[in-house]
Amino acid sequence: MSKSKDATGVSIILNYLNEKNRPYSAQDVFGNLQKQHGLGKTAVVKAMETLAQQGKIKEKVYGKQKIYFADQSQFADVSDAELKNMDSQISELNSQVQSVQQNCRQLETDTDSSFTHCLVATELKELTSSLTTEEMVSEIEELKKECEGYKQRLEKITLATNHITPQEKEKVYKERNRYIKEWKKRKRLATDMMDAILEGYPKSKKQFLEEVGVETDEDCKVTVPSI
Repeated sequence: MSKSKDATGVSIILNYLNEKNRPYSAQDVFGNLQKQHGLGKTAVVKAMETLAQQGKIKEKVYGKQKIYFADQSQFADVSDAELKNMDSQISELNSQVQSVQQNCRQLETDTDSSFTHCLVATELKELTSSLTTEEMVSEIEELKKECEGYKQRLEKITLATNHITPQEKEKVYKERNRYIKEWKKRKRLATDMMDAILEGYPKSKKQFLEEVGVETDEDCKVTVPSI
């Protein structure tokens, strides 16, 4: 490393120790400054030894471990009264931190509880408005009959020539468009409802759909036809 870089490293380390004003090993200083300033470990060790030799920082040896800290003579003396006042301020701030943390935990609990109530209310509303098993079986049978009628009609249309009048054709297209519009309307209503719920839902949309058992058009590989 060049002399200019050595000098820069020494200045950085001296400022760091004076600013933090707490004991550090050379390994600690290297770990704390390496990422930001790119100082090598050897350069850090050398710089701290140099600063200690120059009396700019203090060095203490504990067995094989060397600890370095700022020269305390550069700092103003603090009276016992000031120390007690600082301890009091620290204690007060710790109490405030604990109070804020408790409030945060309470708010998180309240938010989760509100969301759960909202989700339960939504599910209950859906269940109470749903058909009974007997009603669903009856409706399925009706739909099967209706579907079979359409199949027979389609077969006649396919086999016949000029079987459909322009008026019937127009009627079919109008019915198709009406069903497509209803499809889009219901899909939009369902999407708006889910988006409103998801604003306070802590998980992803995919997890929400799985929990409430909703299958989307995309899950069934179905797309809304264009009109």
